[in-house]
Parts: sequence; structure tokens; C-alpha cells
Amino acid sequence: MMKKSILLLNIFLIVSFNLIAQDENKNRLEISGSVDTYYKYDFSGYISDEGTSNIPTSFADEQNSISIGMVDITLAQTIGKASFVGEIAFGPRSFKSIPLFKPDNRDDNIYVGIQNLYISYAFTDFLSLTAGYMGTFVGYEVISPAANFNYSTSYLFTNGPFQNAGIKADFTFSDRLAVMIGLFNDWNVYEDFNGLSDIGLQVYFMPIDGWDIYFNFLTGKPSGTIMDITTGWQIVDKFYLGLNAADYITAERNGGFLGVALYPQVSISDAVSLGLRYEYFKIKDYTGADNIIVSGENIHAVTLTTNLKAGPLTLLPELRLDAVSDKLFYGDPNGLEPVGSATQFLIAAVYAF
Repeated sequence: MMKKSILLLNIFLIVSFNLIAQDENKNRLEISGSVDTYYKYDFSGYISDEGTSNIPTSFADEQNSISIGMVDITLAQTIGKASFVGEIAFGPRSFKSIPLFKPDNRDDNIYVGIQNLYISYAFTDFLSLTAGYMGTFVGYEVISPAANFNYSTSYLFTNGPFQNAGIKADFTFSDRLAVMIGLFNDWNVYEDFNGLSDIGLQVYFMPIDGWDIYFNFLTGKPSGTIMDITTGWQIVDKFYLGLNAADYITAERNGGFLGVALYPQVSISDAVSLGLRYEYFKIKDYTGADNIIVSGENIHAVTLTTNLKAGPLTLLPELRLDAVSDKLFYGDPNGLEPVGSATQFLIAAVYAF
């Protein structure tokens, strides 16, 4: 009897320990993020007074320099139906987000930003509410380099919203259909003195397995109105095709932009992938001084990127060529020769954890 009692006690203790461990794992705080660095060279040799090169998109803009991106740290936890996400970043790549602190004597070369800070509650499998400061639902590319195939970013990304502060309701009808409706501040601000001024809508649809489509809409004053389609289709195991198309109208209906970007990607092996981004971006004509119509620029940009993976580390050699209808680039180191195209090479290292 004593042996049986000891055996039953041991079984009880083992089962209790496993249940406690499972519960702790279920509710544990998750930590993730990335670190990135890069070198870039513009073949014209041009370098501005600020140390940047020709192509004016977000990030990776320093010329002929071993440069840093950012340290990105995300904290997330779900307990029951409640969850939160807090994401903070340090470094130049985080400058598109809100400052964590801003003293009067802040050094402009120090960048500390909040990428996400929001709380969610899932009332049912059908309905959840989220409030706070969130990475935008509009567009294909994001700030974190670990989530993008290309290291440099598109013109659509650079000119669209980066974050939206507000409150949103997500309705999940099925695995193939979901809708989001929200009230938001102006683009990229966590404090809006105009009040909740923007209305946002997203419709998610998966027509077939492996093909995701997002229809996005955001409108308000003074932000304006942007309509956006983002889609990705894993056509076969080795070939993926992404697309982003957007049309933006200013609140005064005087200009804006439109564009489309294609993202074909080929997986050569588990460690090697090759991707091409082709983008057409158009600044809309607008009315200038004395009611003169000013023609906006047309830009064609081709970016060829390789992803070389070694565990959590990804190396990204990248070659990019941009051509613009006006001579907005420079073909010499001193910026004396306006030209209509620019070519750059970069190699980046991104470590995701």
C-alpha cells in the first residue's frame, strides 16, 4: 500500500507540475525583435551635406558608410481574452515613429521611437476591439526590416501612413473573410488636437488557399483620403507574387499620388531567395501659385534583392535603379550635374530574434 501511495503521489505531482508549466507557458511574456546594419554606395558618388545619397525613400539613405538601422524590441502577452503589444525601437530607422521622449535640448541625432503600443480584447471569436497606437493597416511594406523582403523601401511606403492611433473593431466572419472598422487620429501622431478625425476600413478576403487580399481605405482631415490594395499569392512552393496599389488624394483635392508595386519572389532553397520589386509612382498634377498647373513627376524603380539566411541572420545584397521624368538626381559627387536616374548598391544584415 505504501508503494502504491508513493506512486500515486508522484503521478499527482508530475501532472500538477505539467499543468502549471503549461499555464505559465500559455501566459508568458513574449519578446521578439530585430537588429540591422547596412552599407550603401550610390554609383554617382553623390553625397549631400547631410551625408545622404540620391534616392529619397525611407531608410538606407546614407552614402558610402557602414550605417545602422535600429534595435527593435517587441513585448506581447495574451491572458484569457485580453492582450497587449508594445514595440519600441532605437536608431535612425525608427525616426518615422513617435518619440519616446522629447526634452527641449534633445539631440536630433538620437532617435527613440514607439512603433506599437496597443491593447486588445477578444469578446468572441467573431469580435475583438483594439485601442492604442498601431502600425498602419495600409500598404505592403513596414518599418521593421525583418518583415520586408527588400531592405530599401518603396515610394508608396515612404509617402503613405506609418502608424494609426485610435480604436478599431475586427469582425472575423471566417478564415477567408474579415472586416475592420476604426476611428483614428491623423497619420503618424499619437495625440490629435483635432480629435478622432479619420475613418478607416479594411476588408480581408482569401479567394483560394495561399492568396490573401486586403482592401484598405482611410479618410479624414487634414490627412486626406487613401485607397489601397495589398495582396500576396503563394502560387507554388517556390514562387510568390505580391502587389501593392494605392491612390492618395489630399484633403484639399489638390494633388496627391498614385502608384503600383509588384513583388515577384523565387525561393531557390531554404537558405537562398531572390526577389524583384518593380514600382511605378506618380506625383499627381497640382495647382501652384497663380493657379498654374504643376506637373508631377513619374518614377520607375527596379530593386533586385537576394535573401541569404543563416538561422536568425539574413544577409541582403541589393541593387536598385530609379528613373524619374525630371532630372531630380545628381550624376556627380558634388551635385552639379542633374540627371534623370540613379543606381545604388547596398548590403544589409538583419538579425531577427
